[in-house]
Amino acid sequence: MSSHHIVRDDQEPALIIANGASCQEELLGQLLEWSPLVIVLDSAIERVINLNIKVDVVLGDFDRGFDPHEFLKSQYPIEIVHTPDQNKTDLEKAFDYLIERKIPAVNVVWATGKRADHTITNLTNIIRYRNELKIVIHDDHSKVFLLPKKFEKWYPENTPISLIPIGHVTGIHSENLFYPLKNDSLTIGYRTGSSNHVTHDGIVTIIHNEGDLLMMECMD
Repeated sequence: MSSHHIVRDDQEPALIIANGASCQEELLGQLLEWSPLVIVLDSAIERVINLNIKVDVVLGDFDRGFDPHEFLKSQYPIEIVHTPDQNKTDLEKAFDYLIERKIPAVNVVWATGKRADHTITNLTNIIRYRNELKIVIHDDHSKVFLLPKKFEKWYPENTPISLIPIGHVTGIHSENLFYPLKNDSLTIGYRTGSSNHVTHDGIVTIIHNEGDLLMMECMD
């Protein structure tokens, strides 16, 4: 895989590479191409280096017995950010780093697929940072992000879409979904909006009044 990247503009989303299941190289390459900043969690740095990816920042608590300074020469210039706080995950600390840098948006890969507890935590952390950072989590099967109160986007017919409430979400209306929502409520653990799909080519509109609603654009 080639090194990144085309743009150098902090208004473009940064990219965080976590340490879950790998994604297809095509997806990773597409995200790298437009990422002005590539952050790798320390637990994944050797996997990433093996893919010949240029890294800007390696971040973590460095508690796995390797010396991050060995990458200073091969990855120059690289920033090493030691974050020993055990009250947060390394991914959360990477989000904090971006907020401090005033970077408004980030794509995240390798954040799902290995351990269910890590996957659930990573997905629900999108809510925690809702007011400070626009987070999109990608893998080979889905793209997950937080919906604003009114969401509109063009989709092809039959695109699989799932709506996942974090807690309780009320006043949900949809247009152009096969299973329509009309002033509905969704509650995690009781009723979700999974396995819906787009009725026809065109704009999908989703409105909700209260609560946090994740959109999952599914690829299969």
